Order: sequence, then structure tokens, then C-alpha cells
Amino acid sequence: MPLSAYWLRDNCPCTECRDPRNGQKLFQITDLPADLAIADQVTEAGVLAVRWSDGHRSAYPVEWLTQAGTGDGRTEQDKRLWAAEDFAAGLPEADWGAYLADPTERAAVLAAVRRSGFAVLRGVPVAERQVLAVARSFGYVRETNYGELFDVRVEPDPNNLAFTSAAIAPHTDNPYRDPVPTLQLLHCLRNDSAGGDSGLVDGFKAAAVLRAEAPEDFAVLTRTPVPFVFRDRATELRAERPLIEVDGLGRVREVRFNNRSIGTLRLPAEQLDAFYAAYRRFAEITLRPELQLTFRLEPGDCLIFDNVRLLHARTAFEQDGHRHLQGCYADLDSLTSTLAVLDRRAAGLETLEQLFAGEGLGEYLGEAVTMAEHMLQAGALAEAAGAPAHLVAAALLHDVGHFGGSGLELMQGQDNRHSHTGADWLAQWFGPEVTEPIRLHVAAKRYLCAVEPDYRAGLSEASEYTLQVQGGPMDAQEAAAFAALPGAENAVAVRRWDDQAKVADAPTPPYTHFRPLLELLMIG
Repeated sequence: MPLSAYWLRDNCPCTECRDPRNGQKLFQITDLPADLAIADQVTEAGVLAVRWSDGHRSAYPVEWLTQAGTGDGRTEQDKRLWAAEDFAAGLPEADWGAYLADPTERAAVLAAVRRSGFAVLRGVPVAERQVLAVARSFGYVRETNYGELFDVRVEPDPNNLAFTSAAIAPHTDNPYRDPVPTLQLLHCLRNDSAGGDSGLVDGFKAAAVLRAEAPEDFAVLTRTPVPFVFRDRATELRAERPLIEVDGLGRVREVRFNNRSIGTLRLPAEQLDAFYAAYRRFAEITLRPELQLTFRLEPGDCLIFDNVRLLHARTAFEQDGHRHLQGCYADLDSLTSTLAVLDRRAAGLETLEQLFAGEGLGEYLGEAVTMAEHMLQAGALAEAAGAPAHLVAAALLHDVGHFGGSGLELMQGQDNRHSHTGADWLAQWFGPEVTEPIRLHVAAKRYLCAVEPDYRAGLSEASEYTLQVQGGPMDAQEAAAFAALPGAENAVAVRRWDDQAKVADAPTPPYTHFRPLLELLMIG
């Protein structure tokens, strides 16, 4: 398919164009030539290699080039729209202890909030302010005029209907705020009153029903700005937004629905009549029994839900009972970020495991061990020496730059700079405490050959050969400069384990032994 030259160059993935640690571009669009053109291109082994008119070279995986565009996951197309019966088998839930201990469990909970709009954590300690710990397990607490948290219980002088025992119809919170908190958490501390059950309605589902049954009413609610207002003795908040907000492609993105907070619309009578007819129809849809999911929160339950999608409700309860929830607000962007990092880490761990189990089974530069055996031995040696976790990881992963066939280039007399290639590739998951010893481990060999006369004599035949390809022993000036580097000592340690890790048939732990250590060190 034809490709836009500027789009292609703007998305060049090389380390000259993008920081490998965060993916940020290292150039401005105005830095590109006005007459930019593709001078040459070739597709080989699933990679499109491009030489540009200004001499720059880029390489793009063909699979990446053919991917469909993806949004930010916030619109209806990326959600599971639901009715109450969809949860007849149970709510999306997890045990708090398992959620904290197992990244896979944590990712599943956050994915449920992102896709279905909510999840319940069971067994959260019944303690004041614990709801804040839940929010901080995936993001940041959004402080409002209610404070960093709020108590949902009967108050003697309430400034909000939530602080009474009255029933509350399905609604979203804080529609008068800009931006509105996109997540809400409610942690049950006590609930022994008659009544007080919780309810949820999928606002995106209700909007989809409205669009199907009354498309003109749907259109009215998407184009009519509604004034939302909240005021008390210390606060006055206003925001004007439609009840149903759509993006540029017409996909539902947000629902703000709160009868208590709608101010006075100032529109011509004909427009007001159309709005109120659509508003009433939408409200009736949200009250349909088949859309209302009702359940009871027990002490230790913490409900996390999307506040710009789900409408939440409560049945009335007896004032002589005791019902106490603590709540706070947070935001979807932090939850989404945490979920993406968890997914990226899991993918990274899987990618590394596949390297050890696949290409790693191949020959290691003429040595008596495979590539995987060599790296596993190095990691095991570092672990046996009591090295800190980041050096165990560096020893384990120090030769990943050889994968992809570049090790053959080295043995054919061409320096593949595998130490730098590996460090740059690993930087997407690990910090410099892991990547810099890897980046310097080849230089450490050249350094040791210069400062320790007996060191070179102990090199294997293959290592002696690659020493020459990689530049030979350092001269006195180079050795002094290397020794002054902050990471020189760690690089030398990794180098020594590297040299020792070439014993045929030596017992080593499998990659899975090191996986928990790698997971703890991952930053992205």
C-alpha cells in the first residue's frame, strides 16, 4: 500500500529519532527537509528498510505498518456494553491480597474497570482511609472540595443528598466540575441497615439504546450544552457539557447525568421542549430494570467504577441502622497507564522468555554452550555471588544484543556493538542500573586486558577473537577514562561472570527462576 513519506519518517523508530526509554521524538517536524523523499526501499525478512533523500536510514516491521489505528480506549467502541443479566454469574471481582501480590490479578481488575466500567475488591481492610490505599495502588487521588476522601453516611447537616438515608436515582458524580473525576471508589466500612443496596447502570449502553430507539433525541442530547452547578457555603462550581458527549467520529465518550445538579438552561422554547423530551426519554431508559445492576456492599468491599460512563444509585435505608462508606475520586488516565505498564511488562517478560527458549538454544559464538546456557550461567553466578538484583539481571541479559543474527556478524569480523544494541533495546523495560553494565561489558573486557596482564590469558579462543574485532585492549588513556565512569565497577563484575559462564553441561536454573526478579526491576 502507498505510504506517506512524512508519516513514515515521523515514525522512524531508530534511537537517533526516538528516546528508547520513553519513545519521545528527538526532532521537530521542521527539522525534516521540505523536499523529503524515499531514495530507496527494500522489504526483507518482515522489515521495510528505507534510505531517505537526506541519507537517514530507517527500518520498520511490516506487521507494524499494517496495524489498524487505535484510539485511547475511552469511547464506546472499546467497551463491553452491558445489561444486568450479563453479570448473573457474578461481578468482576478479586481478593485484595491477591490483587496486591499478583500483577496478573491486578491487571485483570484494572482491565475490568476499563472495559466493563467497574470491579469490586473483596477483603480490603475495614479501616478508615483504606480507600486511599486502593486508589494509590493504580494511580493518584483526586482531591476536591470534599477533601481527599469523603464519608457516605447520614450527616446532621448534609450539603449533598448522598449524606442522607434517602434513595438516590442513577447518576454520575461531579458533573459540575471541569474536568470531572473519571473514577470513583467506594469502600464499605459498615452496612447493617435495612436497605442501602448499591446499583449501577451502564450509561454507554443506555445511550446506545436511546440512539437505536430515538436517534433524534440522542442527537439533541449530544449537541445541547447543559449547565451543571454546585454551591454551598464555601464552594461554587459550574461546567457546561452535554449529557452525552461524543467524539469527532460520533462515538459516545462520556455521560454526565445528575438531575440534582442541572442548572437553568436558557434556550428558545422550541429547543427547550426538544431537550426535555429527549432528557426524559433518556432518564426513563436508565430506570429500566433490565439495565439496573443491584448488589450489596459488605464491610471490606471496595467498588471502583468509571464515573463518566456508569451511573450509580442507592436504595433508601433505615436511619436506625448503620451504613458507612468512605469514598474518593481518581482518574482513568492513571488506571489506564498502570494497566498498560502491567501489560507491557508481561509482554516483555514473555518476549525474553521466548528468546531464551527459541533463538537462545543456538550456538554461542563458537563456545561449548548455547546462548541461553551462557546467559543463564552468568545470571546464576551473579546470584551465587550475592550480587544485588540489578546486577543479576544485567548478567542474565548481557548478551541479548547478539540475538537477531548479529552474533554471526561479530564472528565474521564485523563489530555488531551488541552491548549498546542490547542496552538500548532493554531500556524499554529496565532502568540504567540494569542497562548500563550491559552497555559497558564489552568495554570492560578491553579495560581488563589493559590493566590485568593475567586476564587476557584466561580468555577463551572465541573471546580472544572478538576482542580484536571490538578494538583490542584499551590504551592507558582509554583505561583511565573507563575506570572513571560511574558504572565501571558494575560493568567489570558483569564481565567476569560473562567470562566464567561458558562451562558445558553446567547446571543452571531456568529462565522462570529469574522472572520474578526481572518483574520487580521493570520500570515500563
